[in-house]
Amino acid sequence: MTNAAFLQPYVDNGTIAGAVTLVASVDAVISHDAVGWATIGVAPMRRDSMFWIASITKPITATCLMMLVDAGRIRIEDPVEAYLPEFSGQMLAVEQDAEHAILRKPARPITVRDVLAHTSGLPFNTRPEAGKIDRLTLREAAISYALSPLGFEPGTRYAYSNGGTNTAGRLIEAVSGIAYWDFLRTRLLEPLGMRDTTFWPDAAQLGRLATAYQPNADRTALAALAIEQCSYPLDARSRHPSPAGGLFSTAEDLWRFARMVLAGGMVAGARLLTESAVRQMTSRQTGALENCYGLGWAVDPAGQGFGHGGAYSTDLWIDTVRGRALVYLVQHNGYGGSDGAAILPAFRKLATAISAR
Repeated sequence: MTNAAFLQPYVDNGTIAGAVTLVASVDAVISHDAVGWATIGVAPMRRDSMFWIASITKPITATCLMMLVDAGRIRIEDPVEAYLPEFSGQMLAVEQDAEHAILRKPARPITVRDVLAHTSGLPFNTRPEAGKIDRLTLREAAISYALSPLGFEPGTRYAYSNGGTNTAGRLIEAVSGIAYWDFLRTRLLEPLGMRDTTFWPDAAQLGRLATAYQPNADRTALAALAIEQCSYPLDARSRHPSPAGGLFSTAEDLWRFARMVLAGGMVAGARLLTESAVRQMTSRQTGALENCYGLGWAVDPAGQGFGHGGAYSTDLWIDTVRGRALVYLVQHNGYGGSDGAAILPAFRKLATAISAR
C-alpha cells in the first residue's frame, strides 16, 4: 500500500483535510505523496504545499547553535549568563500563586544545555508575548524570560519551554554578532537549498499554504481556523522570528535538513556540523529524568531514532535503524475523527515497511 492510499480514507471520512508525506534515505527520495485538500473543496494538496511547522523549528535552531559549539564560540555546559548578562541573578520560585510569590536563589544558574533540553525551569512563554510567538524581538523576549522566576531547580525536571529555545536563538545572536534570521539563512538554509523555509511566506508561498483546520463545535465536520499563535498578515516583516516555533516549510525542505543530519553533518561534500555535534544533539541529554530529550530533538529511549513534532500535528522523524527520514505534514489543531491520533504511528510503520523493500 502506498502512503497516499493509506491516507485517502482519513480524507474521505473527514478526519483530515489532506496531507503531504515524504520518505527518504540520505541519498534519495523513496516516496513523496500529496493527498486530499490544502483548502477543502477549493485547492487540492500539492507536494510543494507550505505548512506552519511550528516546533519542528526547534531542532533547526539547535543545529545553528551547535555550529557555534563546533567553532568553539560557546559551550553547552556554560551558564547562559556568561553570554547573556541579563540572566545574572535569576531567581527561583519556591512558592507561587495568584496572590504572592516566594523567591530564592537557585542552586546553580541555567546552562546552555538546559535551555535546549527543556530542563531550565524557564516559562513556556511570558505575559509580554501575549500568546503570540512573533510579538517580541529576541532581545525583548530573552529579557522577559530572565526577569521571570524559574519554575524549578535547573536540571532537576523537564518542562517543555518555548522560552528556552527562544533563549537559544538569542544566544546565537549574542555569540555570533549576527541576527538570528541572517545566521539561520546564510549558515543553514541556503547551504541546504531550503528555499521554501521562512518566517515570512511571500505571496507565492502563501498561495501554497495549507489551511489549518480543527473539528467544529459538534465534531461533525472540519472548520478552518487562523494560526492563532501567529500575527497576521503572515508576510509582514513586523513579525519577529521565533526560534521555538515560527518557521513555515515544505516536505522537500525538511528532507534536505534531515538528510544533512542523517549524513552526520555533511551535505554535497561540505561539512556543516561535526559528527560529534550531531551525536550530542540527537542523544539523550535529560539524564535519569522521565522525558528523553536531546538538544532540540525528542529522542527515542530505545535508540531507534529522533525527531520533533509541531503544534498543528506536523512531524519529522529520523529512523536511525533503517537510515530513513519520515516527513508527515498536516495542518490540524485536533483531528475530525476519533482515530486521528493513530495516523502518525501507522504512517511510520507503513513508511518503514515501504522503505525496506
